[in-house]
Amino acid sequence: MHHAVPLITTIAAGFGFALIFGFVAAKLKLPALVGYLLAGVIIGPYSPGFTADAEIAAQLAEIGVMLLMFGVGLHFSLDDLWDVRKVALPGAVLQIAVATLMGAGLAHLWGWSVGGALTFGLALSVASTVVLLKALEARGVLETTNGRIAVGWLIVEDIAMVLVLVLLPPLSAAFSHAGSTSTADIFWTLEVTIAKIAAFIALMLVIGRRVFPWLLWQVTRTGSAELFTLCVIAAAVSLAYGASHLFGVSFALGAFFAGMVIRESEFSHRAAEETLPLRDAFAVLFFVSVGMLFDPTIIVKEPLHVLLVVLIIVIGKSLAAAGLVLAFRYPLNTALTVSASLAQIGEFSFILAGLGVGLGLLPREGQSLILAGALISITLNSLLFDALEPVQAWVRKRSALARMVERPDDPLAELPLTTDEKYLSQQVVLVGYGRVGRRIAGAMTHAGVPFVVVDENRELVEQCRQKGIPAVTGDAADMAVLIQAHIAKASLLVIATPDTLDVRRMIDIAGKINPQIETIVRTHNETEAELLRQENAGVVFLGEQELARGMTNYVLKRFGREQEAG
Repeated sequence: MHHAVPLITTIAAGFGFALIFGFVAAKLKLPALVGYLLAGVIIGPYSPGFTADAEIAAQLAEIGVMLLMFGVGLHFSLDDLWDVRKVALPGAVLQIAVATLMGAGLAHLWGWSVGGALTFGLALSVASTVVLLKALEARGVLETTNGRIAVGWLIVEDIAMVLVLVLLPPLSAAFSHAGSTSTADIFWTLEVTIAKIAAFIALMLVIGRRVFPWLLWQVTRTGSAELFTLCVIAAAVSLAYGASHLFGVSFALGAFFAGMVIRESEFSHRAAEETLPLRDAFAVLFFVSVGMLFDPTIIVKEPLHVLLVVLIIVIGKSLAAAGLVLAFRYPLNTALTVSASLAQIGEFSFILAGLGVGLGLLPREGQSLILAGALISITLNSLLFDALEPVQAWVRKRSALARMVERPDDPLAELPLTTDEKYLSQQVVLVGYGRVGRRIAGAMTHAGVPFVVVDENRELVEQCRQKGIPAVTGDAADMAVLIQAHIAKASLLVIATPDTLDVRRMIDIAGKINPQIETIVRTHNETEAELLRQENAGVVFLGEQELARGMTNYVLKRFGREQEAG
């Protein structure tokens, strides 16, 4: 018996075509997201043949957005955002303004209305958190200073877009002159929106941090794995839904904060691991549904328009972000990483474009241009990340340019003249003052071992100096930074940062300046640990191995055996 089952048909077609095109994209060394978007184009209404149900796909995409942002919240803490607030907050706001002006100016030249131009510019200004996270995770830099700055920057952008989505409907009446919306009404709407968001955030931080960890513990005590997974998913979806209807907050932001409060629980790692397959599945459907909205004929009809949009996203935004990061006196490595992270657009751009079309502000052509820009910029994003090291090497070879971008006059880039002599000879140079670095620093302080901290995060360096700890800011893969830390007379180099990309360069520079120096490195990758050992990179500590050793030693002590377990 045949039944009309558009839901199953849409899901089957979405997953099937996404698998095929995602596999092809991966084989071509492109992000799998490109394949998912192309799968949506194939089953969308603008391509001949089978057409999936766009309305059902859009609802599945909403669930995808919620679970995606829930995953972001599970991996990000307020402490991380607070550590990078001085660069992420003003940087994101200024970058949004610059990119919006570029996009709106271009749309104005095309003769679009003020409302349409502004909507178009805003859609080009915000990058995809999903694309960024996958790019940073693939390169092992998500937990580094650069990764935290990039993610913090994107979170600020997402919060800004929530305000935009709430304010756009009343603004649309003012732009179209179809209503009587006054400036006072707009400001009142803004105040109410900010108050609602603040109330929601306060509720999540004060109550959510206590309620959800307790709830997870109660469910865990039942011993049911499926109930635990169901509890996590129910928390994400119900919080997102409740936040939207009670506080006017977007599904995405509600789910993000749900992830953040669950992160405070001791079961956060389990929650992230067990919900990952479901999050990935709905993420695929989200990008497929976005591809269904794309009219590929826009590339043939308006190639120059598409090219200009891509240039704004990939070049304009990148240069603006890099300039802002350098202006905040962060090193070139950080500026390039953040700029490459922002050189694409994604989920919020799609949501904003859809709202703009629905309100009559943005022409259909604008939505197609935004989707074309997203598809092309996401495709190019991995190439930009691959170009980071060659660009840095090229800049370093040109001393005048290197001095200009690295800001040698930065007071935090060199040790104060008042630094005690004991920190300048036979000291430990500690690279990274994150969670691991702080514990190492605390132990050395307690034991009276002199050390100098090197970290790219200026706020952390300032905190060290306030505590009386000698510290310099900069990229430890830069010879000038290690020289400022007096690596020439150091006895030990401890690399406590999880960033393994530049470890070899740090070790090489330190060895050239100080051939007698010993090195200690941390890693969470067994393959990387073995390679580092084969390259005589010093003592290599593998995170999981050390955890297992510590737990085993505790067990052995309980039975009266003190020997070290291998």
